[in-house]
Amino acid sequence: MFTDYHSHILPEIDDGSKSAEESLKMLELLAGQGIERVIATPHFYAHREESAESFIEKRKKSYEKICGENIPVKEICLGAEVLIENGISEYNGIEKLAVEGTNLILLEPPYFGCPKNLAGEIYSIAYDYGLKPVIAHIHRYIRLYEKSEIEEILSLDAVFQINNNAFKNFRERNFVIALIKDGYPLIFGSDCHNMTSRKPDFDIILKRKKKFRDIVEKSNKIFEEYKK
Repeated sequence: MFTDYHSHILPEIDDGSKSAEESLKMLELLAGQGIERVIATPHFYAHREESAESFIEKRKKSYEKICGENIPVKEICLGAEVLIENGISEYNGIEKLAVEGTNLILLEPPYFGCPKNLAGEIYSIAYDYGLKPVIAHIHRYIRLYEKSEIEEILSLDAVFQINNNAFKNFRERNFVIALIKDGYPLIFGSDCHNMTSRKPDFDIILKRKKKFRDIVEKSNKIFEEYKK
């Protein structure tokens, strides 16, 4: 099933969709681009949330605003984009933020520099809870982290999520192509937030589907591989 692994299509929960109407338009566009399954990954910032449970309840209420509508994709799965903060691996209920029905958890490295314990936090989440870390938009960090820091992240037993728009940037595209050639496990996502500046963009990867057919097919299968 063709899957968007990273999206902000839930309304009024983060900096993504601002309304149920906008969410449905985003989903219609994704469906028109061939997407059948969308994983909703609203931002989770531990320092802002009361608890994992309160976030999950907030996410449920957001989803309920659209689940009664005629949703144009076959399936929406609920997850989160979890910012890697100091001590995140010990956050009570962190395992509940995995993509529902799977062992996949989407983790976002911080933009303000690579913390010294980032690899340790990712490893602990994987080891302590039996989860498969998915590192969000790894290509973005080549501009923000040292080469050695990127190499340390790539050495982890993780899946690496690629935003489709990485193929529109020369340096990021070359980085992703190198990951493909080296056989890293990759999954693709729109990271869509709205219908204007950050709208669904799977048309970018679909144009490359013939060239990268194997990697796209592997991306779609990873969801099934890590189902509980």
